[in-house]
Amino acid sequence: MTQLRHRIPADVAPSIRERGRYILLLLAFGLLAACGGQEEQEDVELRNLQEAYEKAQDSIARSNYTRGIQIFEAIQARYPFSDLSRQIQLELMYAYYKSGQSERAVEASETFIRENPIHPRVDYALYIQALSYFEGEPGFLEKWFRRDMTRRPPEGVEQSYAVLRRLVERYPASPYAPDAEQRMVYLRDRLAQYENHVADYYLRRGAFVAALNRAKSALEKYNGSPSNKRSLELMASAYDRLGMGELADDTRRVLRENYPDLADNRRR
Repeated sequence: MTQLRHRIPADVAPSIRERGRYILLLLAFGLLAACGGQEEQEDVELRNLQEAYEKAQDSIARSNYTRGIQIFEAIQARYPFSDLSRQIQLELMYAYYKSGQSERAVEASETFIRENPIHPRVDYALYIQALSYFEGEPGFLEKWFRRDMTRRPPEGVEQSYAVLRRLVERYPASPYAPDAEQRMVYLRDRLAQYENHVADYYLRRGAFVAALNRAKSALEKYNGSPSNKRSLELMASAYDRLGMGELADDTRRVLRENYPDLADNRRR
């Protein structure tokens, strides 16, 4: 199966228009913070704050996530309870994700959702959280040794699937919903394949009941997955080994009805 790459729609990063609006907010909060000082000091402080915000954006745009995160965290610390702080949270979760700091991205998104449950960008926070859980491309060594990724325990896959499902169900009109649905298709089959590998492992070692239960679980939980065919084959084999010929025949009948191109379903 072709593995779905980490791909982010063009509008995932905060838009230029949004950023422009928050730069104005930044100026406004700077005015409030500097109102007690001299006029010259106000100008210097405002100019520096604006430059800091723009520098953070520029750093992230140039993939210098470490620097961008440092600046955004400093601004967030200064204005922790403002609308600007909410935008900084969105900027930070994106930067954490892009820099490979998945745990921090998940934590930032969870905090944002908990503190702003009706915010219009909750769908964005859910999407970034799901991407942070999403399993990436194989590493260099895995590619070199042609390791089958579906045999690796699906760490984070179930969490990603659950968050994507939440996003699609709660925000069906979200601009991130189409990509979320595509990723769910991939993740569902990824989970089904892993269950089948475990079932096959049990089958080859004589744990026929465990193999049957695992294959049935894959079939029921991930119905509609391309791996359902393999789940049925494993179930039929397990029934054979358990001496349940009638159930094995019924399972093969289901196989033939759902996969008419199946050439041969002989017992293993």
